[in-house]
Amino acid sequence: MDDLSMPSKILKMERKFAVYLPPGYETSARSYPVLYLLHGGGDDQTGWVQFGEVLLIADKAILEGKATAMIIVMPDANTGTRGYNNDARNNWRYEDFFFEELMPFVEKKFRIKSEKRYRAISGLSMGGGGSFFYALHHPELFSSACPLSASTGPLTVEIAKTQLTKNDANIPDSLIEKYYRKYSVPALIDALPDSAKKAVRWYIDCGDDDFLYEGNSLVHIAMRKKEIPHEFRIRDGGHTWSYWRTSLPEVLEFVSQAFHQY
Repeated sequence: MDDLSMPSKILKMERKFAVYLPPGYETSARSYPVLYLLHGGGDDQTGWVQFGEVLLIADKAILEGKATAMIIVMPDANTGTRGYNNDARNNWRYEDFFFEELMPFVEKKFRIKSEKRYRAISGLSMGGGGSFFYALHHPELFSSACPLSASTGPLTVEIAKTQLTKNDANIPDSLIEKYYRKYSVPALIDALPDSAKKAVRWYIDCGDDDFLYEGNSLVHIAMRKKEIPHEFRIRDGGHTWSYWRTSLPEVLEFVSQAFHQY
């Protein structure tokens, strides 16, 4: 179902989303684990459906026993302001919408198990960044996180300043600093308390020809130095749907390990 919608008070508009229901959902009464699957910049909630072949790939993985039956929720982060984050001045609050409105809405509407161990997140490019931010901001909510070819946010405060002042010349340095600490993945990892090091299972995947290689490599190094357990994959390929279609079966298998309780 790729044209569902829900009202958002936070964003003051209707928001679209897509949902994949596993084989047997209609005839069973049980509840299922959930994977939140985030699209990249320029796509919407139909990206993973249209280009990512989510229906074909998830059906196959589940029927072959490589993945457990799960519900997959794909929100639209391309309407209004593009992205999964709140903006620096907190005028556009997409992240708040995701946690305060979207998650409770879909987990009530569909038969979704709403405990941490049955919830995972993944996404590509801009959605890979969203996967990083959301799991690092809320390690208590996700058992696994699988950023693919991820945009890892501004790597320095100076880069954050350059990006933010393009559209908001008068933004104060204090807000730039705050935004950097919230949406730079290396900065978030640096600030991660020891108690949260093993809170989330990580699977990070980026092609060897991907233009976002630097951020992903720096995150891997930062995680190694901080002794945060994670899987890190560099495979042959670039920033393309042919790459992400081969990533998705691995993601489904990885998140299923937690859903299955190993």
